[in-house]
Amino acid sequence: MDMNAPLPGPFTLADLLTVGWLFVAWLGIGWITEHPPRSHPSVSAVMKSYRREWMRHFVTRDPRIFDANILTSLREGTAFFASACMIAIGGGLALIGNTDQLAGVARQFDLEHVPALKWEIKIVLVLFFVANALLRFIWSHRLFGYCAILMASVPNDPNDPRALPSAMQAAEINITAARSYNSGLRCVYFALAAVGWLAGPLALFVTTGYVIFITIRREFASHSRRAIMQHIPADPSLIPSDGQRKDAGNR
Repeated sequence: MDMNAPLPGPFTLADLLTVGWLFVAWLGIGWITEHPPRSHPSVSAVMKSYRREWMRHFVTRDPRIFDANILTSLREGTAFFASACMIAIGGGLALIGNTDQLAGVARQFDLEHVPALKWEIKIVLVLFFVANALLRFIWSHRLFGYCAILMASVPNDPNDPRALPSAMQAAEINITAARSYNSGLRCVYFALAAVGWLAGPLALFVTTGYVIFITIRREFASHSRRAIMQHIPADPSLIPSDGQRKDAGNR
């Protein structure tokens, strides 16, 4: 099978296969990260138990300024990435309106003539992931705002029967906000991978593979994960066996 065989339109079979590889990797990484095996949870999954533990301690902490500062920091992170995505979208749209610059760069590297439509579609692919990331970050920012309101509604008296249930409500909203935030970050990673398509299908295949490697390593085999796994708040689904702890320590 000739991977460079032309198809109807400006693309080849290799282009379609590598774009498919990009989307499969994006969806697959998201699923594995959010639904990891119990025997080897991801950092995102482990942090859920820490967020619940945070809210348990929040009930008895006085004053609660420390918790407010943490939540403010989380919201600032989502706002920063949302702003960066908006700038990137604006730049991408401007580039679509002037693809002659990209064509000029391609000619400098002695690349074959590429139709303007092909450049535009490649840029649109990058913008798809950036726009998706923007929506995720905006929703995460709003959810952290909801979490702040729920935290403010927790009674000051730790013995109040409504205190712990209200704190656990805030914890679940916090977890949902973090899930959207992590999803937005993955979209940014794969937007960077999609940039490789500007150099051709082989470059897209390589950049996608690299993003997969980086994401899997950070979620399942990083030094930070080993540190987090040293002491996990009580959560039976996330507490590893002695053998798993020993194996993690030997890596």
